[in-house]
Amino acid sequence: MSTRVGLGFDVHPFGGDGPLVLGGVTIDGPGLAGHSDADVIAHAVADALLGAAGLPDLGTQFPADDDRYRGASSIGLLRQVAKAVSTAGYRIGNVDVAVACEQPKLAPHTDAMVEHLMQAMGPAFVESVSVKPKRAEGLGAIGRAEGIAAWAVALISTLDQS
Repeated sequence: MSTRVGLGFDVHPFGGDGPLVLGGVTIDGPGLAGHSDADVIAHAVADALLGAAGLPDLGTQFPADDDRYRGASSIGLLRQVAKAVSTAGYRIGNVDVAVACEQPKLAPHTDAMVEHLMQAMGPAFVESVSVKPKRAEGLGAIGRAEGIAAWAVALISTLDQS
C-alpha cells in the first residue's frame, strides 16, 4: 500500500455578492469574493487531495475564466475532486483543516462543516475530517478582517486491490 500526503491553501477577500459559505455551510456574515462561491475550506481540501494524488490543481481543473464555474458550489467541486482521486486509485484517509479569520465566530459551525465535507468526499472513503478555527490576532490582512484563509492536509492511500 502506498500512502501520500497533500497540502492545500486558499484565501479570499470579503466583498462577494453571495452568502458566506465555509465548508459547505452558509454562515451569517459578509460573503467572500471569488469566481465560485469562494468556499476557502472546500478549495483548500480539494487542492490537498489533488496534490496528494498527483493530479492538476483546482485552478487548472476548474479555471476561474470558465463561466461554467461562475457561482459554482465548492462542495460540488470537492465532490468531483474526491471522485477523481478515487478513480486514480486512492482512498482518502483523513483531512485536517485550519481556517483563519477574525469574524465571524466559526466554532459553532465546525461540526456541520465536518459533516458537509465528509458527505462531499464520500463517507465510505474518508476516515476522519477535522476543522479548526483560528484567529490571526490582528496580524496581517486576515487579522484586519479583510478575508479568510484556510490550510488543509490530506492523507490518501492506494485502494486495497484484494
